[in-house]
Amino acid sequence: MIEPTSDEALLNRAITGDETAFLTLYQRHRDVVYGFAYRFTNSVETAEDITHDCFMGLLKNPNHFDPSRASLSTYLCGAARNQAHKLLRILDQPGETETDFEAEALRTDRNPLQALVEAELTQAVQTAISDLPPLQREAIILFEYEEMPLAEIAKVSGTDVGTIKSRLKRARERLKRLFTGYF
Repeated sequence: MIEPTSDEALLNRAITGDETAFLTLYQRHRDVVYGFAYRFTNSVETAEDITHDCFMGLLKNPNHFDPSRASLSTYLCGAARNQAHKLLRILDQPGETETDFEAEALRTDRNPLQALVEAELTQAVQTAISDLPPLQREAIILFEYEEMPLAEIAKVSGTDVGTIKSRLKRARERLKRLFTGYF
């Protein structure tokens, strides 16, 4: 069986202009970076910008990535985190929600009423997560949606595992209080 090319080897080829190597890296890691950025900002446009900037930053400053410290995915999520927090400081306001959940619910083949209720719940969860303090929000998104291990989340956040556990606990307690009427 042929081993896939390592991220480090692809990055070395990409910085010398190998477009195929860059596209391979981008395809491997885009979803996790974009997913985190979207869930954190609630904006498709902002998530796309953050994802683009993370990959362009990687190409401009490849020496900032140290494979002995973290995986490329963890490094890119850390870069996305930093950009998202910087945007929060600049904008000092929550992101926009660009998805029309009601229209999406009506386009499905399921029972329209059930689909609408599910869409409303999805919107309520998304809003509740958006309203979490930024550090709790990033912990929930990385753990629950991106399925990162606690140790990787700690690396992305620049803190220890105990702090991440604490943030997750506080975020879950807050979400549980908000959704006691739903279940």
